[in-house]
Amino acid sequence: MAAPEQTQTMVCYRHPSNETAITCSNCGRPICTECMVFASVGIKCPECAGLPTGAKKAAVRARSYTSVGTDFIVTKVLIGLNVLVFLAQVVQSGSFTQPFSEIFFRGALAAPPIAQGDQWYRLVTCAFLHGSVLHIFFNMLMLWWFGRPLEHLLGRGRFLAIYVISILAGSAGALLINPTTFTVGASGAVFGILGAGLVLERNNINVFGGSALIIVILNLALSFTLNSVSIGGHVGGLVGGALCILVLSGFGRGHAVYGRFNFVAAAGLLAVAVGSLLVAYFQVRGYA
Repeated sequence: MAAPEQTQTMVCYRHPSNETAITCSNCGRPICTECMVFASVGIKCPECAGLPTGAKKAAVRARSYTSVGTDFIVTKVLIGLNVLVFLAQVVQSGSFTQPFSEIFFRGALAAPPIAQGDQWYRLVTCAFLHGSVLHIFFNMLMLWWFGRPLEHLLGRGRFLAIYVISILAGSAGALLINPTTFTVGASGAVFGILGAGLVLERNNINVFGGSALIIVILNLALSFTLNSVSIGGHVGGLVGGALCILVLSGFGRGHAVYGRFNFVAAAGLLAVAVGSLLVAYFQVRGYA
């Protein structure tokens, strides 16, 4: 599978269905012909044209949501953390082929230990553990391929929020399908990235070279075909990432990339996270 091209078709930040090649001369956000305001200097978006004193703040907000993260620092740190944890597993277990150390069993996801009440951290720690060299290699390759373009598009903060919430959603899905089986791996979060990219591309925001749907279908097919794969974790992460993007876009009323991150968006992301925790809670309480 070839790595996706990091290209993006610009769409109007107020009308996501309208493609455009024009940006506001003040804040830099893409605007369509319906939103253009011809000012004395350049073309402005309605907000900058109507509130000239707020143009500088609008520009800062636009840059903070789009340009920040072009160095892929979050993706690199996440890969580094996964690799470091796997190396700790190897050192503790003394084996590359069977890295089932104390770290593994204390952090892996399973309903019985979580039901004891003091091990809810497993919902997150499981996403940084892996069962083999091939397991971590393919997960990190997917994270590198698809995490970079999404981080570049959304910025560090939104990308990290989607990643973490997708971990929780993937863990909830895994507990629904295989509650007593030890589950580990970053694939739930990676599927969250794919889910986010799928929604963006369905809204004409090109993040994976226009191939998000094909990538998701192929990876889901592999999930249902291969053994020892957490189908619930993959589907849960996919749904979690998709919901996050829908929240950030105001369910189609705004723009997931250029729209402002306000209280409603924050509350929506929190609701997805809390919903994932509630699913996990109701699934594990029977194992107490």
